[in-house]
Formats: sequence, structure tokens, C-alpha cells
Amino acid sequence: MPYTVDFVDVSTTGLESSPVADALAGLRANEARYFSNKYGHVFTVSTVEEEPETLEWITRILKEDRDLVIESAPLEVTGFEVDGIRMAYVFYESGLSINVMYTIADAGKRAVGLKLSDGMDVPAELESKFKFARQRSKLAGTIRGSFFVIKGEY
Repeated sequence: MPYTVDFVDVSTTGLESSPVADALAGLRANEARYFSNKYGHVFTVSTVEEEPETLEWITRILKEDRDLVIESAPLEVTGFEVDGIRMAYVFYESGLSINVMYTIADAGKRAVGLKLSDGMDVPAELESKFKFARQRSKLAGTIRGSFFVIKGEY
């Protein structure tokens, strides 16, 4: 059953098994606030079982574009389209959030964003490949983020 993320009353619903559940919930709420403010989009998430194609798409892009395999268990995913951009998110048990921004029009912006919840270590599979910049968020504390441009067609 899809869960609508509330960025006013932040909840750990669906993220309880994460050792950084509160910070991950704040990170998820931060994303929900962004899409609400910028696009008027209501950010909902589903379990991986409810939306396996979204996880498969993200996993394929990570593997084929950068030979990345995320070791942590995925907890929630969401996929939607806003303003001609296909967006997809996966939130992992470790506290990692990965999003794909894929402009549908040819020659548009296409990138993968990686965000680490406050209090989590950089996963070994990302440690030597990315440098993470810090950003402060009222909802998520300190977010460390990085990204890469997608080279392939997906």
C-alpha cells in the first residue's frame, strides 16, 4: 500500500529496520518537501514488492553505467514523472538514498544522486568512487551527497 510522505510530521513508517531510521525519515521528508514546493507533487513511496520495476530500473542504471551494486537491503521505492522528467528513488536500510533524474526528451539532463543519512558511514561500494559534499537540512540534519551523469540510454 503506497505511503504518502508527510514533511510536517516526519514519520519512520516503513523505515523502522534502519539503524538510522530517524535520519532516513528526515531525508525522505526533505525530498517530499522539495517536490511539493517545486512541482506540487505528492511524494508517495511503496515497498519493493509493490513496485519492483522501479528498483530494477535503478539497479540496472547503477550496474551498467558505473558497475555499482548496492549491498544494503532496499526498503522503499517510488517512481513518477514531473515536468517531462522521470524520477525514481530507492531508500535503503543502511540510510542511503539513491535517485535517478531522467529527462524524457533527447539530450536532456540525466543523473543519479546519492545521499547519505546523518549518522551513517559511507558504504564500501561507494567509498573509493565518490566524494560527498555536506548540506544542512532542517528535516534531515546533515546530508552528504554526490552524483554522476548517466551516459547510457535507459
